[in-house]
Amino acid sequence: MSKKVLVILGHGLNDSLCGALSAQYAESAAAAGHQVQVLKLGELEFDPILRQGFRQIQPLEADLQQAQAQIAWAEHIALIYPIWWGAAPALLKGFIDRVFLPGFAFKYDENSSFQVKLLAGRSAHLMATMDTPPWYYRWVYRLSVLKQMRKTTLEFCGIKVSKTAVFGPVISADDTQKATWLAQASALAAQI
Repeated sequence: MSKKVLVILGHGLNDSLCGALSAQYAESAAAAGHQVQVLKLGELEFDPILRQGFRQIQPLEADLQQAQAQIAWAEHIALIYPIWWGAAPALLKGFIDRVFLPGFAFKYDENSSFQVKLLAGRSAHLMATMDTPPWYYRWVYRLSVLKQMRKTTLEFCGIKVSKTAVFGPVISADDTQKATWLAQASALAAQI
């Protein structure tokens, strides 16, 4: 069944491994008959700092208004980003802070201790690159940034993460290894 798929490149550079993975994923999803849009955070113009916290909502720049429209349109989201210093890059974190706002991504009900998940009904795939060996990241760091993105960001808003993939170590990867990772991105897109 055809779905509306939004691929979000959370790396600032299009010519990165994350850029290649997002392009491969988008191409494979389109080839499978899905409607695909790609959102490249490095091409957006916005202030990534939530200057007043949630005390005062900062007006959204045009690119962030468009990003919210794309997220609202999507039935499935693929989020592809590097893990730097054990976390998502500042660009992606700033994007989330500015876009996944109360009233758009979630809201609080005064009769409940829990949030209303305004983006419910969407699925997601997470793909992350890193220089740390994935086995080390899994067993020593317990996949901390992937768990954070999955549980306290996406699922908090109602987006159900069905698959995750970690690619690394990138620093020592040759072209054969990168081709294998691109094939894995294609296979993941086939599972939408």
